[in-house]
Amino acid sequence: MEGPGKTTSVMVLSAAAGAGHLRAADALVTAFKNRGVSACHVEVLQHTNSVFRKAYSDLYIELINRQPELLGLIYNALDRPWRFQRRKQALNRLNTGPLIKLIKQEKPGIAICTHFLPAEILLYLRRKKGLDISVGVVITDFDAHAMWIFRDVDWYFVACEETRFYLTEIGIPSDSIFVTGIPIDPVFAEKKSKHDIRQHLGLDPHTTTVLVSAGGLGVGPVESIVHVIQKVQHPVQVVVICGKNEQLKKRLMTVSNTRHPLKVVGFTTEMHRWMAASDLLVGKSGGLTSSEALASGLILVIVNPVHGQEERNSDHFLEEGVAIRCNNLPALPFKIDALLSDKERLSRMQQAVKRLARPYAASEIVSIVLESKGVSDK
Repeated sequence: MEGPGKTTSVMVLSAAAGAGHLRAADALVTAFKNRGVSACHVEVLQHTNSVFRKAYSDLYIELINRQPELLGLIYNALDRPWRFQRRKQALNRLNTGPLIKLIKQEKPGIAICTHFLPAEILLYLRRKKGLDISVGVVITDFDAHAMWIFRDVDWYFVACEETRFYLTEIGIPSDSIFVTGIPIDPVFAEKKSKHDIRQHLGLDPHTTTVLVSAGGLGVGPVESIVHVIQKVQHPVQVVVICGKNEQLKKRLMTVSNTRHPLKVVGFTTEMHRWMAASDLLVGKSGGLTSSEALASGLILVIVNPVHGQEERNSDHFLEEGVAIRCNNLPALPFKIDALLSDKERLSRMQQAVKRLARPYAASEIVSIVLESKGVSDK
């Protein structure tokens, strides 16, 4: 990427604390590449000590599966802008020596962060070590938790106007905040024929399709959801994406004598096709998966969102009219049947999905960065 008389390198930094941060980073790297700009993706936990890495990634998944209420309590307790920053910075610097060394060696001119950990380290290096770097922060949920909030960030990229307003009110300069949506892979923006894609995937092209997603890591009460959906009265076909959870896939493959056709899929790189083939997405309300679903035209059926960020995402989706929420799993068939029976409501929600979807968020972020740096494409 060339500016006036110099080359500026781009680094996109994520953390493997949930799959969404990684997917957002990959989407941005692809968007930079589509503009002829080379960018590298650095997963920062690979550049920390093993104890810190395990605590950051494994502990998060453990809490989701075993103690989601505790995760919500921690999320809410830490949501106090500016309050814990010094202690958190000291802990992170202590455990991210290899990352700091890498950044000093590579000296990127632009760094875009899809997780708050690298943003904190980069801003520290710029402030204390004189590192010449522009830092962007992409908030990968619809709400802005205090962990994401720093002073002197060059660009904040957020999902909605409410988040922009909130950041401005707590002291973030408004001209540094851009409402772009959450970056997703450009393939989700491609128009596809639902009829054709269903035939391609071995589905009935004329039947309402319900997609059940366990997310990239394969967590959540997926088996219970699959069994309960069989009680839906309307004719539907069910697709279950198990992610990397091979045990879940094996168990679901043994399910037989179902009322509705059931297709079980393991880890897939074709999520854009499965979403394009579907009408409803049943699962949690993570920022990335939900943004991909909205870009694909899906109505969200939210079941047991993770306490904290997913509950807040859920609030946004319900307010925008793109989702229904089921708090008691046995009531899920009733919820789905009620929606499918009300064609007028269904149509309103589909229109709301189109309004809220931001399929070109990654490209928009890249354009803002390149323009503000005065950098031309190759």
